[in-house]
Amino acid sequence: MKAIKGNSIGKNILHLFCSTVLASVLNAVALIALASYLESYYYGLFSVVLAFSMIMGYFTDAGLSRIVVRESSIKKNSIPIVIMSYLKLRIAFLIGTLFLGFILIHTFYPKQLELIQTSYYLLIPMVTGLTLQSIGTAYFQVIEKMQYSGLIRITTSICLVIAVLIGMSLSISPIKISFLYGVSYLAGGVLALLLVRKNMDFKYKSKFHKGLFKELWPFTIAGLLFVLTPQLGPIVLEQTVSLREVGLFAVAYRIPQALQQIPFVVAGAYFPVMYRCFNNNKFKEHMNHNVMLVKIMALMGMSIAIPLFFLSDFIIRLLFGGSWAEAVEPLKILSLMLALQMINISLADGLTTQSMQVRRTRVEMIALLSGVIFYFTLSNSYGIIGAAFAGLMLEMVFFIGYLVCTPQRLTLLQQAVFPYLTYFIACFIFLNWLFSDLPSLSTFVGYLLLLIMVALDRPLNRKLLNYVKKLPSRKNLKSKGVEHG
Repeated sequence: MKAIKGNSIGKNILHLFCSTVLASVLNAVALIALASYLESYYYGLFSVVLAFSMIMGYFTDAGLSRIVVRESSIKKNSIPIVIMSYLKLRIAFLIGTLFLGFILIHTFYPKQLELIQTSYYLLIPMVTGLTLQSIGTAYFQVIEKMQYSGLIRITTSICLVIAVLIGMSLSISPIKISFLYGVSYLAGGVLALLLVRKNMDFKYKSKFHKGLFKELWPFTIAGLLFVLTPQLGPIVLEQTVSLREVGLFAVAYRIPQALQQIPFVVAGAYFPVMYRCFNNNKFKEHMNHNVMLVKIMALMGMSIAIPLFFLSDFIIRLLFGGSWAEAVEPLKILSLMLALQMINISLADGLTTQSMQVRRTRVEMIALLSGVIFYFTLSNSYGIIGAAFAGLMLEMVFFIGYLVCTPQRLTLLQQAVFPYLTYFIACFIFLNWLFSDLPSLSTFVGYLLLLIMVALDRPLNRKLLNYVKKLPSRKNLKSKGVEHG
């Protein structure tokens, strides 16, 4: 296999950012249409099954995608063998996951026939699609060609919108529209496999790469906990509140959950680079990347949190109508959770790329157990408002745990975490106190304050300026066109 030259971090971020923004908008359209079509009861039912889909989708991976990046960063010429070994394992895990998953669903919900039927219609195509998509995403992350990952994501989102609109126009049942939802993911998965096949020869008889099993359990457990965390709400709330309230919470939760995919593109672009730096003993460079990742992720999380908090009433009523007004307050609380969550992802990736996955896993186990307690007790006492606070408290447990486990915690605190978090909290308190009755003005001033923070950060300014300088000029583009014409 000839050497593949990957994109720069900046170019990968640009590709992923554009594709993720478009995909998030399309997903939001599908979410709005589906919520208005299904109403709160059936949307609550759908959310419970969707949570199971995401968990089962993870079990087909079991943390292998992170190990694929690790193993491929050690020896670039081993990529085809690693990917083929990964493909074989994923197919085996898919079969086992579907079999065990349906046994558990029948065990936990023996009398809820609608939920069981929805599970069959949604889970099989969706989990299969997620499996195939993640194979493609892992491969293109390894070779640092994120534009293909973006293409997979956009294709899935387009299929999702088309499927939901077709289902609505034909007035099909909520259960059958779940099947169309799952098929959309399957379509994206098929495209992912075809793209990998186009860029790499499939040698099914190639030897198995045993390195995929090295330290597998810490990655498996950590990845499972990472996937379980956002699904805790619907699963636990199904036991404490009505399905209608589960639907209201799900609407409030899925708005920031969908938008968080935008900052995730930055983490996805930095991840293989940070791994490569650490594996090549470039520890200072790894540290610099981690600091920059925290800053950028924090800024993006804060920029999303500001309008979600101050314009929550407008957003809910505009997108879903007055009947979903009870989701406004949970959305306010969950928007604050999003800002903290972005910092947590940066800290967690810093641990993983330093071969400290076991530490990350321990933190996530403690946080997950805490989350179950938070969701159960607070939703029991305060309904969906309590559930929203449970989500915020869960992220605080992550934050404290990751900081304690990070060897470079003082550097990260001094250079990124403390100044950015303190500034954001102070601005939020100031805006909420001074412009509480003027949400649009609060949002506008909030963005101005974020721009001031960026202007005051010289290392970040230099990084952005260097990236702009590296962009090809129009003159260079023309000369390249002449040379290759």
